Amino acid sequence: MSIRRREAKVKKISGKKNVRGKTYTYEYYTLPLNLYIPKSMVEKWGEDYIIERDEEKGMILIKSKKSESR
Repeated sequence: MSIRRREAKVKKISGKKNVRGKTYTYEYYTLPLNLYIPKSMVEKWGEDYIIERDEEKGMILIKSKKSESR
């Protein structure tokens, strides 16, 4: 079985976009491999996650470190 496991910290991305003369700001959260994490998940479980990649099945599993310790 080839499951790769690693720990990762969420990265907060902020940006600005101009549309028809108005400037909009936005924020979102990502993990390595360009995996998007919803803001509600970061608020509930924190910024530290465990990423497990199963190369045989082609699956990526994301777990919070807080949920692992329960």
